[in-house]
Amino acid sequence: MDDLSNDNERNIPAWAYETIEIEDPDPDWMDQGIRERKELLQILSAWGVREVEHIGSTAIPDLPAKPIIDFMASISSFEDIDGVVGNLSLYDWHYVPPELDKHHWRRFFVKVENDKRVAHLHLMQEGEERWGEQLRFRNRLRADGHLADQYAALKRRIAQKFDHDREKYTEAKTTFINKVLRQ
Repeated sequence: MDDLSNDNERNIPAWAYETIEIEDPDPDWMDQGIRERKELLQILSAWGVREVEHIGSTAIPDLPAKPIIDFMASISSFEDIDGVVGNLSLYDWHYVPPELDKHHWRRFFVKVENDKRVAHLHLMQEGEERWGEQLRFRNRLRADGHLADQYAALKRRIAQKFDHDREKYTEAKTTFINKVLRQ
């Protein structure tokens, strides 16, 4: 299983440090989201997962985005994460352990094709408050084209500034996201 925990040998996969590139909206992102969501539901059903949501910019029609489909799934416990990791790895999902991901509230997976990220999975325990926040943010941008346009402009600007630093790119979106969530 190829994951980031093998960093001891400096065998860091190419996808771990991809450049951030914002692309024009692609209508196929929604179809990809539908297909991948169905597959994730099937793969994760053995662990009681009944909810998988397409989130992030690719889930918002007409919004420029990194061409990576983001999902979140709700699980009752992280107790059998090794089983989840093993099963997802059969479908090209790579596990990023919490000590590398630095977000202990989730278990993070990256789907890779041809050494490039094509999808992210944020596996959260049931009741995690970020679940509702993700849905509220997505739904508000879907409903308000002006907010979506503001977010698009911000993403393009910060992608140029932080094109090699995913953490700073994500951090630079926080103020806008929090403002939308407070509305």
